Amino acid sequence: MVRRWHGLDEVPADWGRSVITIGVFDGVHRGHQRIVGRAAEQARERGLKSVVITFDPHPDEVVRPGTHPPLLSSTKRRIELLEGLGTDAVVVVPFTLELSKVGPDEFVQSVLVDRLHAAHVIVGEDFRFGHKAKGDVALLKELGEKYDFTAEGAPLVANGDKISSTGIRALLESGAVEEACHALGRPHRVEGIVVRGHQRGRQLGFPTANLETLPHTAIPADGVYAGWLVCDSDRYPRFRWPAAISIGTNPTFEGAGERTVEAYALDRDDLDLYGEHMAVDFEARIRDTLKFDSIEALIEEMHRDVDRAREITSPGQA
Repeated sequence: MVRRWHGLDEVPADWGRSVITIGVFDGVHRGHQRIVGRAAEQARERGLKSVVITFDPHPDEVVRPGTHPPLLSSTKRRIELLEGLGTDAVVVVPFTLELSKVGPDEFVQSVLVDRLHAAHVIVGEDFRFGHKAKGDVALLKELGEKYDFTAEGAPLVANGDKISSTGIRALLESGAVEEACHALGRPHRVEGIVVRGHQRGRQLGFPTANLETLPHTAIPADGVYAGWLVCDSDRYPRFRWPAAISIGTNPTFEGAGERTVEAYALDRDDLDLYGEHMAVDFEARIRDTLKFDSIEALIEEMHRDVDRAREITSPGQA
């Protein structure tokens, strides 16, 4: 069972030497997966435990409020993904203004050495740490010699492809969810609480779950997508329905303007999802958001969207 610690104070006093990897790991993309998997493998070879250190909130939000990038995953989702990569423990370190002012040497000593007893540390080759990001991989190796651990910087690549969270955000911004899926190793997910909207979808015969998304979420470009509506609640435990997903301002209707994320679970008009925490997984883009001359034309196009979403999510296709 993977141990989960919120803060370094929860690390047991008798925790032994560890192979550690550190990063924000937003999205836990295939490059991140490779590094975390390498740390877990090296820990097993050495007879040690592996630990992933991640941070919440995003450091940019603390150091430069309002400048952090759109997030590819919620903290809860990120932890779940990290825990599925073979590591022994995940520690979520609260990133505070005080922590941002800690120098590289003090960070290494207080976090890696005193708390987690580092034997080996693996980070991305562009990893920076300490006050004003003064620390890099070369300094980490020097401090390793001082504090009796080894360190390495690894490229964020998978099958020869260099992968970055920044690149994935750019793909999503352009609506290229299939390419983002390839870089992530799974469909991009957007989470939120289902709230009441204008209920236009129900009136048109396609009742949708309207998500109030989490703050700072990386939402794909406006358009219609095929994917999945995901729920894990007491009412619908571990349900995953194929869905047609719409992002945009519903320009066909007067008074449109508020951007929404809505998902229609294919062929389901019996779901009561209000108040549920849900997620949508984006499999493929179907079309751009369009303004139609009539409601009838919109309904015809929605039928085509649903047919296409059904083809994409059918067994053997997704």
